[in-house]
Amino acid sequence: MFVRQNSHKMGNDIRWVLGHKFIPHVTSGDFDMAVFETPALTDGPPPHMHNTYQETFLILEGEMEFFINGALKTIKAGESVNVTPGTLHTFNNKNEAPCKWLNIHSPKGFYKFFEEIGVPIEEQDSKKKSLYPEVIDKVISTAGDFDMTIPPPPN
Repeated sequence: MFVRQNSHKMGNDIRWVLGHKFIPHVTSGDFDMAVFETPALTDGPPPHMHNTYQETFLILEGEMEFFINGALKTIKAGESVNVTPGTLHTFNNKNEAPCKWLNIHSPKGFYKFFEEIGVPIEEQDSKKKSLYPEVIDKVISTAGDFDMTIPPPPN
């Protein structure tokens, strides 16, 4: 029997993560799932790769630019990108319109990165705080704790 439940956690689980609104959704499978809302003209995280996690992005509204293994590609509403472990990637919204997207990490476990790095939406200036230099430094210094490798920028 299928029982419909509220699929996302409410309240203090919604966070701003590096300028992107993170809305987690509880799953029964071995994957983490969240909806993100990315404001216009918002950069993404530093280029990084996951050693274990496979990551999928499904654009729900708007479009995002992805950098995947050195290539740029624009993904529009209804399109998706699958990023396998060991693939260098990042993304941004270079448009004047916001973007809404679904993000899945498999296997389950990457959610703790968003919990640790994200700023609870209830905090005053939470979006702005999510981009403070000390937050960026924390992302870089703790990346390995979250199965991420952030290579140094090219010279």
